[in-house]
Amino acid sequence: MKNIFKYPAQVLLPIKNYLKGREEKIVERKERIKNADPFAKDDRMANNTATDAGAAKKFEHEKSVAVSSELDKTLINIRKALTKIKIGKYGFCEECGGMIDTDRLSVDPATTMCVKCANKKNKKSE
Repeated sequence: MKNIFKYPAQVLLPIKNYLKGREEKIVERKERIKNADPFAKDDRMANNTATDAGAAKKFEHEKSVAVSSELDKTLINIRKALTKIKIGKYGFCEECGGMIDTDRLSVDPATTMCVKCANKKNKKSE
C-alpha cells in the first residue's frame, strides 16, 4: 500500500523533539544501570566472601540485564520512529502499511503498529 498522506513538519517537530529527549534519558539510564551492576565492578572476584552476598549480587545483575534489555527494545522503537519521521513514513503501520490511529501515537509516539496488527502479533506470541 502506497502512503499518500504525510504529516506536516510542524506536527512532527514536537514529536521528534520528544522522542530525542526520551532517547537521551534512556541512554543515560542505561549508563547508570551499567555502572550500578555489581558484576561490572573489577573487585567482584576479590570481594565474594559470603554466599548470601553473592546471591544478592547475582539478583542485582540479573535485574540490571533485564531492565537494560527492555530499555534496548524501547530505544530501537524510538530510533525507528525518528527514522520514519526523517524519511516521511511516520505514523504508518510496519505490518499492514495503514495509518496508525493518532490517539495511539499520542500515547506512544514510538509505536510501529496499528492496534489491529499489534493484537494479531500478541495473539501469535501467546
